[in-house]
Amino acid sequence: MNDPKQSHSTIDVEHIKIASTKSFAEAKAALERLVPELDPGIFALLREGDSERALKRLEAGPVLARFLSRDHGGLLQIAGRRSKAVQYEIGNALTASRMTRHQLPAALYAPLRVLLYEDDSGHATFEYDRPSSLFGQFGDERVTAVARELDASLERVLIDAAR
Repeated sequence: MNDPKQSHSTIDVEHIKIASTKSFAEAKAALERLVPELDPGIFALLREGDSERALKRLEAGPVLARFLSRDHGGLLQIAGRRSKAVQYEIGNALTASRMTRHQLPAALYAPLRVLLYEDDSGHATFEYDRPSSLFGQFGDERVTAVARELDASLERVLIDAAR
């Protein structure tokens, strides 16, 4: 029996924090208005083998969509406290496929994670890792170029939600 092979690498990740003067509820509502939920019908079409219709729906869809959201603040009840914090998975299925077709491990970061939480002063804060710094580790300019597009679109939507 052969042992599995492991490799290790260290990457530099640029972390972004956007502090807002909005309340948590206002920023959450703004983000969810700007970034709609991913259309679940797309995956139904793919399961049915209708990739052409799925592609057309994705092309007609938003630049970014919410794949999932988790009430992370609620989880803190385990530690005896509750905070206002939501972790989102945000991305674009077409954008992800433009990267993972070249480097399948890029799927580790697609969709992206964004955290929205209420800070100590009662204001909303967004935090995330810059996509190009995550995807740059694969050393593939085709992937990094798409990640730079994500840098711009994610920053734009989070700044708009924080305004």
